[in-house]
Amino acid sequence: MQDRSILIYDTTLRDGTQGEGVSLSLQDKLNIAVRLSEIGIEMIEGGYPLSNEKDAMFFQKAKELNLGSSLLAAFGMTRRRGMKASEDPGIAALLAAQTPVITIVGKSWDFHATEVLGVSLQENLDMIGETVEYLSRHAQIVYDAEHFFDGYRANAQYALSAIETAAKAGAKWVVLCDTNGGSLPEQVAAIVSSSKARLDPLGVRLGIHCHNDGDLATANSLAAIEAGCDQIQGTINGIGERCGNADLLCVISNLQFKKSGYRVLQNGSFEHLTELSRFVYETANLVPRNSQPFVGRSAFAHKGGMHVHAVNKFAHTYEHMNPELIGNERRILVSELSGRSNIAALTQKHGGQPDRVLLDRILEMVVKKENQGYQYEAAEASFDLLVKQCSGTYRPHFETIKYQILAGDLDTLRQQQFAEAILKLKVGDIVCVEAAEGHGPVNAMDAVLRKTLSRFYPSIESMQLIDYKVRVVNGEAGTAARIRVNIESADEHHSWHTIGVSENIIEASWSALVDAVEYKLHRDH
Repeated sequence: MQDRSILIYDTTLRDGTQGEGVSLSLQDKLNIAVRLSEIGIEMIEGGYPLSNEKDAMFFQKAKELNLGSSLLAAFGMTRRRGMKASEDPGIAALLAAQTPVITIVGKSWDFHATEVLGVSLQENLDMIGETVEYLSRHAQIVYDAEHFFDGYRANAQYALSAIETAAKAGAKWVVLCDTNGGSLPEQVAAIVSSSKARLDPLGVRLGIHCHNDGDLATANSLAAIEAGCDQIQGTINGIGERCGNADLLCVISNLQFKKSGYRVLQNGSFEHLTELSRFVYETANLVPRNSQPFVGRSAFAHKGGMHVHAVNKFAHTYEHMNPELIGNERRILVSELSGRSNIAALTQKHGGQPDRVLLDRILEMVVKKENQGYQYEAAEASFDLLVKQCSGTYRPHFETIKYQILAGDLDTLRQQQFAEAILKLKVGDIVCVEAAEGHGPVNAMDAVLRKTLSRFYPSIESMQLIDYKVRVVNGEAGTAARIRVNIESADEHHSWHTIGVSENIIEASWSALVDAVEYKLHRDH
């Protein structure tokens, strides 16, 4: 029996932007659309052209994009009450977008029709039918049945009549929406089966659109597929209103690697799913969710020593799939919970072949450091230097003699502030003293360190600080609390993370900066 093809419909650019803290520029939306097309997403919803100028401009600019076989969809609503579809400005905006797919959302819940729209039940059906019939002359119509599952539970016959009206009017797809995100998988499966039986004679295909308010959007989407849906709507990383939408990355991965009998993505670019996830997070300026299944940074991370020992022998004992299939990677974490297996795995990754004595020495040092507030899980460069120190292979490229930070108001009237760092260090037999200004103490320290070292190590010019995070280790100590500083640095080839801990935030920052520079110089030389 041939695998059933499941069409992926992405609404990151429209539904995803309704999430709290999510905002995409016009160029962001264009860039994401291209990336979606590259992995084979069949339908890409660009937005609601009547809602704002940016969405209207998107559809004009999108005509210049090479989206391959991906189809662009414009989103809109049924005609307004008391108005012909041909006279409705919203309908006109959809046609002006000139997309091959038009998605129309309509009411399927009788309560919504009478109390929210303020129309009779029959007029709501007329609004659905007339809108779909008019637009189906110009594009492939996807009908989104809003609040369908709530509507079905309240008045099943009316909800079914709403989607039947859309199907008879010419919709190619009828998508059942769990708009409130509160349905359970068994409810979704039963309602989809009933709806499919009603619509099958009309030759229309079903889709599913789930929200994640019950943390079941992926489960509900898969249940709907099992019950007969052939299209899944969702967003990349599950971004969206309230608790978000179904995460397409999870749904795609489950269909491809966990279930049998289904075919997803036209070009099968599964190894780019993790890359796509991080691209969308970065473009939307969102913090990636490390625990995100399949593509998250922690999805295949192992911390407990017993787990790592088993994974090193048989990966499938603690990994449900090969992370490389979706472009992710296995990560071995090191902490006070680690055993020799963690240390051995990480040390080998960093180029060492440790013996038992060295492993015990490294583990002892890690436990000691973590008691002080260090965490090496997200500071692999500092861990690499620690391994070198324990093995006796660490050779510092410079020695800090002393540093001083000056900061304050440069102009109290205009509230301009200054920060200056003065540094005295030793490179070989040469003692150097330099000063540099910056936008803040850390920026000034970074500037003076690189200024001092660049004449000895020119490659340091390509290095830059790209992220800086501060956490309180022991908050109960108040202003005397120990501070943990994590720094991410990068050059034209790599990025790396370092850590510093101290009761003095300047000292913690300096420690992390020195590690960042030493790591680069050790790697370069």
